[in-house]
Amino acid sequence: MKIIYSPDHRFQDAFTELIDGRFQPPVENPRRVEGILSALRENSFESIAPPQDFGLEPILRVHDPGFVEFLQSAWGEWVAKHGEIDALPLNWAIRTMRSDRIPDDIDGKLSYYSFDAGTPIIAGTWQAAYASAQVALTGQSFVSNGESVVFSLCRPPGHHAARDFLGGYCFLNNGAIAAQAFRDAGAERVAILDVDYHHGNGTQAIFYDRADVLFVSIHAHPRLAYPYFLGYDDEQGAGNGEGYTRNYPLLPGTDWTVYQDALNDALQQINAYQPDALVISLGVDTFEHDPICDFKLTTPDYAKMGDRISSLGLPTLIVMEGGYALEAIGANVVSFLKGMQ
Repeated sequence: MKIIYSPDHRFQDAFTELIDGRFQPPVENPRRVEGILSALRENSFESIAPPQDFGLEPILRVHDPGFVEFLQSAWGEWVAKHGEIDALPLNWAIRTMRSDRIPDDIDGKLSYYSFDAGTPIIAGTWQAAYASAQVALTGQSFVSNGESVVFSLCRPPGHHAARDFLGGYCFLNNGAIAAQAFRDAGAERVAILDVDYHHGNGTQAIFYDRADVLFVSIHAHPRLAYPYFLGYDDEQGAGNGEGYTRNYPLLPGTDWTVYQDALNDALQQINAYQPDALVISLGVDTFEHDPICDFKLTTPDYAKMGDRISSLGLPTLIVMEGGYALEAIGANVVSFLKGMQ
């Protein structure tokens, strides 16, 4: 299995995030990917390649140009006003406030283009996010050119980022960018299966009114878990996309016995769609000892998951999303990849 990796992920190494009512070191940090990379090498996954540079064009096929320009310039504007401290938003344009005007001030821009206070922008954010998108695009290119399964070891993750906002540790939506690139390479239909603990709100929003990309997500119920405001089972698409979004919200304590039922149904939906390519948003924060989540999957369960997904027989790109149990993240990813082989 070919694996795509860039050391530029290390440029996103923030000092703090706001979580559980306090500022603390981010759980989304470079040690996650370094742990995965170490486990891959220990398990003879040796075909590790750097990304190619596909430029901004495929990113702009998914993301708003103004948002991309903001990501490129935000740190410089923030430092000019506040100095070299992590950039976090102050307030958001909700309900009766206007969201059709973008402020000139950096604090206003940061609030406009984000949806949480846990995704800091620092000096290296753009470089890391851009590299992560190129990691996904390189994997997509290999799959489009005949590789059966490729793992793009993306960091920062991507599935919470929408067309014009960041959040949930995500800046650019790597999986969505790759799915659009599959379409642009000639695939008539693409399916995205998101198995991260948290709902991929950004990916859903990007493709919600489209029939050419099926979005299927198995995740913690938004009544009880981040991102709270998307991911219900009655969200099934809109307009041309009606029927092409499928959500499986699950309750705390979900173990493999419960999870596999949702997975089996999700795979039936994907198989019926008959896509030309499959993108998997892989989060292993469904692990029983993940520090910020409450599902109960075990390391061997990820091999079962990978095996069932591989039975679809589809050209498949795997992009890395969440997973924060540093002592087990590598073993969990390796278990999944072995199941996919």
